[in-house]
Amino acid sequence: MRSKIRKLLLVGGGVAAVALASVAAAVAGAQAIRGTVTADGSSTVGPLTQAAAEGFERKYAGARVVVGISGTGGGFERFCKGETDLSNASRPIKLSEAASCQKSGVGYIQFLVANDGLSLVVNKSNTWANCLTVAELHKIWDTGSKVDNWSQVRQGFPNVPLKLFGAGTDSGTFDFFTEKINGRSGRSRSDYSATEDDNVTVRGVAGDRGAMGYFGLSYYLENKNRLKLLAVNGGNGCVKPSIATVQSRRYKPLSRGLFVYSKKKSFKRDVVAAFIRHMIVNERSIATKAKFVPLTKAQLAKAKRQYNTAIKNRKNY
Repeated sequence: MRSKIRKLLLVGGGVAAVALASVAAAVAGAQAIRGTVTADGSSTVGPLTQAAAEGFERKYAGARVVVGISGTGGGFERFCKGETDLSNASRPIKLSEAASCQKSGVGYIQFLVANDGLSLVVNKSNTWANCLTVAELHKIWDTGSKVDNWSQVRQGFPNVPLKLFGAGTDSGTFDFFTEKINGRSGRSRSDYSATEDDNVTVRGVAGDRGAMGYFGLSYYLENKNRLKLLAVNGGNGCVKPSIATVQSRRYKPLSRGLFVYSKKKSFKRDVVAAFIRHMIVNERSIATKAKFVPLTKAQLAKAKRQYNTAIKNRKNY
């Protein structure tokens, strides 16, 4: 049975190998995969993991995936204490977080599961702003910024109060945005409405004519009837985030990868390894369902190689 389960877990790089894994799954039986997987972390990656969990639980009646949202930083804090199996992250793990994991004896494996474009949104009634430069965004969001009116952003913009909404400081989205726009992770003005719940930003921007906010592309796509998406000029013209511009990284500088980290000891459990496999093999359909940008062919091939290596080494974890 163990060898059959191992065949189930292996991810192939080609059609034949994936078909073999499906046959092995039928032989092993759904009862072979059971137990609970705990995940916490990014509010951006959370909906992707939840979408994956729904399909996984339908396939394996004895499996359950519990997904929490405490922000990327909050998720790594719990993960490095050994409290969760998986940590959802909208940025790579920081050196300080890796040191915390090492101190606690928590080894981990990083898996790239999707792409994302951090999206700048404004109120639907905003008719003046269609594209902002990185320099303009920096002027708005930098530490100590006193910009509180659209007329201060660009000459010709109207005299409309600017109200800002964005990610909380425990968020990987906050870390990524501040690094790319302000030059250093964590460098940001503090007088804005900060939240770990992106739905709060949606409601805030939708309810104020002069509002602006930022979050992952999926939250815009879920609410595009309520919000207006801005293009960003990163030096090569105005570009909006989309599957094509994010995958090609033409949407600069706010295209990024999204990650799930697995604790090595947890990965030794068949239910955890099978869930990661489910996310990789079905990444395109899961990303489409959850309105994320799928992996490129090269990214997917790398994810499969990393997974197969982890499966081969997991007896040593």
